[in-house]
Amino acid sequence: MSASPLIARTVPALRRAVDNLRKRKATIALVPTMGALHDGHVSLVRLAKRRASRVVVSIFVNPTQFAPTEDFGAYPRTWKADIAKLAAEDVDIVWHPSVAAMYPEGFATRIAPEGPALAGLEDRFRPHFFGGVATVVGKLFTQVRPDVAIFGEKDFQQLRVVTQMARDLDLGVKVIGSRTVRERDGLAMSSRNVYLSPEERQTAIVLYHAMRESAGRIRAGDSIAPAMAGGADMVKAAGLVLDYYEVRHAETLAPVSSRKDGPLRILVAAKLGTTRLIDNMAV
Repeated sequence: MSASPLIARTVPALRRAVDNLRKRKATIALVPTMGALHDGHVSLVRLAKRRASRVVVSIFVNPTQFAPTEDFGAYPRTWKADIAKLAAEDVDIVWHPSVAAMYPEGFATRIAPEGPALAGLEDRFRPHFFGGVATVVGKLFTQVRPDVAIFGEKDFQQLRVVTQMARDLDLGVKVIGSRTVRERDGLAMSSRNVYLSPEERQTAIVLYHAMRESAGRIRAGDSIAPAMAGGADMVKAAGLVLDYYEVRHAETLAPVSSRKDGPLRILVAAKLGTTRLIDNMAV
């Protein structure tokens, strides 16, 4: 049986633990999470183990990236199961701060990202979101001081935002994206999938099929507009409410008009009942 990881709950305890690893010439990978771990998170940990000799996983449900109307209080928290999964993967340190430890009284500094954070995708519907993400990830990077950090491609705009931030602020962290892990029927794994009823769970796979349809048509030479319109119609016909269904440049997230504009990525966000789902796919 694998040993449980060291659990740090304060910044001084975390830094002592990380310093002990550094004294042994370890390279360190950070996997930031909000807990409620599933196989997608496990894939991030396994990639981290291939890219560094020691792994730190943070578990912190970050309040600054939730709007008052969103699900901060209800967000799934599965601490015992999470630790069991991380122990099975031989994770070295779990960084599990309280809100007070991460944002102590008098906290007054925030990061305001631009560039891919203002692409008109998630930011159009959740204008608070990337400021909260950038601030907490910036703190995680300075707290852990990892060599590499692993983020899932499912949150594709977030990956682009964090990559840009680390580069612009010279944080000394190489940000690595890990491919989206899917259920057998194609649904992207997400902690929020637990909110779906059995019927909604079956309906949700339309996002995957729509993106495959649009991507296949674009690869085959169809114009972007009709290819994307066809996929959007599939999603709406299944009863989901679309926030966006767009194809963008895969690096800059800038709008594109043809396949010749560069590497492309389809990005989608839609509501199914009370659950908001996001996904993306390379073209």
